[in-house]
Amino acid sequence: MAKEFTDGNFQVEVLDSDKLSMIDFWAEWCGPCRAIGPVVDELSKEFEGRVNIGKVNVDHNPQLSMNYGITSIPAILFIKNGQVVDKLVGAQPKHNFIKRIESHL
Repeated sequence: MAKEFTDGNFQVEVLDSDKLSMIDFWAEWCGPCRAIGPVVDELSKEFEGRVNIGKVNVDHNPQLSMNYGITSIPAILFIKNGQVVDKLVGAQPKHNFIKRIESHL
């Protein structure tokens, strides 16, 4: 299961991490978000220990959404060493996420 990132734990879990992080910005009411949710969970198992993979509920964590300029969801940010290194917007096939993850490892 993917981690849950929040306004409260994002600094420690993502920005201070020495691992690549993949963050899925999503909401309960978003159909495409729900469609890729299981894929994000699968990736968190497949890359466990190598990549920090989690989700941010935009309705519950508005500050993070504003900080990263999230205007469309699902939005997937890839963060390494505290910096955004890549971004995907919209539902994507699993191999697109894998390709992006591997390009930043």
